[in-house]
Amino acid sequence: MPPIVHQDLRFRFGPARDQGARPTCLAFAASDTHAALRTPWTPLSCEFAFYHAQRRAGRPPTGGASLRHMLTTLKADGQPIEPGWPYLASLPAKLDEYGPPSGLTVYRRAGEPHLGGVDEIVKTLDLGEPALVIMMLSDAFYVPNRDGVVVASPGECPDPLRRHAVIAVAHGSVGTERAILVRNSWGADWGISGHGWLPETYFAPRLTHVALLKEEVYVSATNLAA
Repeated sequence: MPPIVHQDLRFRFGPARDQGARPTCLAFAASDTHAALRTPWTPLSCEFAFYHAQRRAGRPPTGGASLRHMLTTLKADGQPIEPGWPYLASLPAKLDEYGPPSGLTVYRRAGEPHLGGVDEIVKTLDLGEPALVIMMLSDAFYVPNRDGVVVASPGECPDPLRRHAVIAVAHGSVGTERAILVRNSWGADWGISGHGWLPETYFAPRLTHVALLKEEVYVSATNLAA
């Protein structure tokens, strides 16, 4: 049965993007949530956000980012538009050559973790705001059905070792069950043009963190990246 849509914020976003093989899902989710709060839609540099979040965490760029450091980065370091530092399909062979151009105009935005589950995400979407979501995955997530719905096999459990960041962009129902539509960063071939419906019985047990982006932070428009 095709999903019934109750609230849909996909119009605030451009086409789904593709992180490729790098562990940058949180940078994509945070960047696109940030970009969706600006008008008109202009993609922001995932590379810039990822670089600064990893520096703040003291982590190498070969690993994934943390939510706390990503939110700090959006507020303190900001992001230029995507052409300022385009996403790299792979890191340079010499990591000491990895770094952003200087003199970029950046846009900063405050954000905060948000306690709560599906009820709170639905309320946030009804207010016209997307939500940044971190969740555990399981096999069904990789192969939504032709309606874009993720349908778990009986007994399929969340895998704590498979963490992934997406954006809640709509809510509706699949049959008699509530469902959240998420925007992924695996390109347009995943689900319905890069989006998938997660029924509540799949989504709720796998949801680990939610964050909301808030007001724009107005400081000097030019950031000389270190």
